[in-house]
Amino acid sequence: MRAAILHAVGDDKLEIRDDVTLAPLGPTDVRVRIRATGVCHSDLSAMTGVLPQPVPLVLGHEGAGEVAEVGEHVTSLRPGDHVIVNWRPSCQECGLCLGGQPYLCMKYVIEGFTKGNFRFDGGTTAYGMAGCGTWAEEAVLPVQGAIKIDPEVPWEAAALIGCGITTGVGAALNTARVRPGSTVAVIGCGGVGLSVIQGARVSGARTILAVDPLPAKRELALRVGATHAVAPDDVLGALAELTGGNGFDYGFEVVGKSATITSTWQLTRAGGTVIVVGAGAMDDMVQISAFSLLFEGKKLLSSLYGEADVRHDFPHFAALYRAGKLDLDALISARIRLADLNDAVAALRGGEVLRQIVVMD
Repeated sequence: MRAAILHAVGDDKLEIRDDVTLAPLGPTDVRVRIRATGVCHSDLSAMTGVLPQPVPLVLGHEGAGEVAEVGEHVTSLRPGDHVIVNWRPSCQECGLCLGGQPYLCMKYVIEGFTKGNFRFDGGTTAYGMAGCGTWAEEAVLPVQGAIKIDPEVPWEAAALIGCGITTGVGAALNTARVRPGSTVAVIGCGGVGLSVIQGARVSGARTILAVDPLPAKRELALRVGATHAVAPDDVLGALAELTGGNGFDYGFEVVGKSATITSTWQLTRAGGTVIVVGAGAMDDMVQISAFSLLFEGKKLLSSLYGEADVRHDFPHFAALYRAGKLDLDALISARIRLADLNDAVAALRGGEVLRQIVVMD
């Protein structure tokens, strides 16, 4: 089969091969034929080393497809089922899973660094990004990594739910629990930031400020639910106009940089909530004074994968999409082929695109 392989961290180019095979199916695994997969900024972060991953690596973690085969102990799925790839599968047995935080379970994260399910070049092992590897025509996943959805949901929309939508909408609905009538600022309007905006809109926020340096992204932010959109240089004026200088009830940082986390903290009112959604580098340190942390009464939260229990949230977000309450089609900037992935990565580096979706031939 075809797959895109990163041979070394820091490489600019992927090798698109057509001789890749899969490891044998384990008793609790499923083989999924990938139908659509997104080109997410986290994939670029894996290429540059911001998000550590083993190599050689089949990139891709935001995907959807059809079950082709199931292991002998799998009873919840069968061939032909439509599934969304869950890049953070949970064991459903540890204290985190049983305590309601399955998105923090580390079992399969650790396994992803030690078990590679791809083979190439006469038997060389390749790993899948986040244990997935959706930039391939097929992937072997633990059964918890494939979540069944309504077959009426288009493949492209289903793929987006697998990462960007769940991360962004979940940050608003699950982590922040945005209250109706509240004020929200979203820093960074890529695919995840636009999903945060949609989550805030669904929650009933009365004011949603989108902040991004690119006019096209600000325009799209207004289209999907922002009430106002400004460039970073105009934020202070918007703060004064929209909140009387008091600050926003909720500030979402969707860039993954210490500078924008600090800016988001400054935009959020005393007693408000700052939610970090962007994936940053391990050596990028955030400085907030201990005085400010206590006396301003702000809550600083992280939102990993939208704090989702994907068994519930994937079908829920799919239902919101089908009901017209989430606009996923607007987030797709291009539909491409697997062979176009190097061009897609270059476009992602340029910052102009939102979600490029690989639609398998």
